[in-house]
Amino acid sequence: MFPMDPTNPVLCLASVSPRRRELLAQIGVPHVAVGADIDETFLPGETPSNYVTRLAREKALAIRRTGQQLPVLAADTTVVVDGKVFGKPRDQAEAVQMLGELSGRAHQVLTAVALADLHGVADRLSSSTVFFRNVSQEESVAYWKTGEPRDKAGGYAIQGLGAVFIESLSGSYSGVMGLPLFETAELLRAAGIEYWRVGRSGERA
Repeated sequence: MFPMDPTNPVLCLASVSPRRRELLAQIGVPHVAVGADIDETFLPGETPSNYVTRLAREKALAIRRTGQQLPVLAADTTVVVDGKVFGKPRDQAEAVQMLGELSGRAHQVLTAVALADLHGVADRLSSSTVFFRNVSQEESVAYWKTGEPRDKAGGYAIQGLGAVFIESLSGSYSGVMGLPLFETAELLRAAGIEYWRVGRSGERA
């Protein structure tokens, strides 16, 4: 983690997700965070990759339209099984159903990241494959009662208690968390925004 001057942000993150904020801090990007409220309805005929990319772009542009002068970074994550998109579970029954469908098989995690600035909006897409061990219904209910799955796409958190379900991962760990750092860094470099910023002392942590 890098020491950063919070009074001198170089970026606005269109999310109040603690996980995304931690990931940006991990690569030394001072930022402010503002939640983006958009319609997340899946459009008829839309593919999962087009869906997450559209939402990431719309979030970034929505915050820019509020008058935000800083470049705006936004991301959106979804879990896909057999072409079916899993968002955040509405209740215990839906969470248990989701975990039941993920149990004992591979699924895809798509995270799109978009950066909007004076020059327009650019985006990147991260795709990862996650393989779950078998998860019983009783364990799914117990996991729901921890509170962790409530705001997570697919009903689980790879960086939290849900890590015990994951047998293997092919792709981006940070992408499954919700902000793929490789793709994010590509967008930042293209926009001339520094990461690995140093503290006032000039020394990295």
